[in-house]
Amino acid sequence: MTKHLMSVALLSAALATGCGGGSNETTQNPPAAPAAAPAPEPAPPAEAPAAAPAPAAPAPSAPAPRKPAPKPSQPAASRPAESAPAASNAAPTRPAEPARPVYRDVTASVGTALSLSLITPLSSETAKVETPVTARLRQPVVIDGFTVVPAGATLHGDVIDVERAGRVKGRSRLVIRFAEVQVNGQRDPFRTNALTFEGEASKGEDAVKVGGGAGIGAVIGGIVGGASGAAKGAAIGGAAGAGTVLATRGKDVELAEGTELNTSLAMPYKVSVEVK
Repeated sequence: MTKHLMSVALLSAALATGCGGGSNETTQNPPAAPAAAPAPEPAPPAEAPAAAPAPAAPAPSAPAPRKPAPKPSQPAASRPAESAPAASNAAPTRPAEPARPVYRDVTASVGTALSLSLITPLSSETAKVETPVTARLRQPVVIDGFTVVPAGATLHGDVIDVERAGRVKGRSRLVIRFAEVQVNGQRDPFRTNALTFEGEASKGEDAVKVGGGAGIGAVIGGIVGGASGAAKGAAIGGAAGAGTVLATRGKDVELAEGTELNTSLAMPYKVSVEVK
């Protein structure tokens, strides 16, 4: 109890002391404690000096609208890249024209020699008028340095006359002539002079046969009837020999494949050749 009272007394003394001391001072309120200064704000970054205004650039052309991307289920069709349009002020270029060939007319005159090789075999025994005949040009026809007809060209013609060998006398005969030339599948008129072939004569063989027949007849006649029989035998033997000759023809004309023929042009032949 005593401790409690001492505590109350001490508290009262303290309050009195505080109130008395305050009466000697001004009645102004004691200065309040300074508030904490706010934290300084960070200084703004230094601004760069304004650059001089750039010259106005031309407004860019509006980009072409893009097409929506195709769906995965529908693959877009591929299109060839389009070339950029040429400048409007550029002059269009024309492709260079190829050089045109120059031609010259060249003529093989009448009488131009031709060297041929026969393709079609012929015989006066089997040939007839208008039997086709072909031959190949062995050497080219060259005029003024230009080839008018190349070697290997084919000549077409036919038989225009044929005659077999006669009995006792007469020779076989075969005449051919060419009228066209074929070069690279094209035929042109190309008339040549006629070529005539004759068979060999058989007079010597005929004389031997006649003589032999007469001699044999004379021998047989002499044995049978003496001198008069010999004379009769010679006449009979001669007649028999003559009959043998009459029954035998002369030799026919035979022209084998590959036979060399030499003829000439019977009409002018003109062609246009390229001048290089």
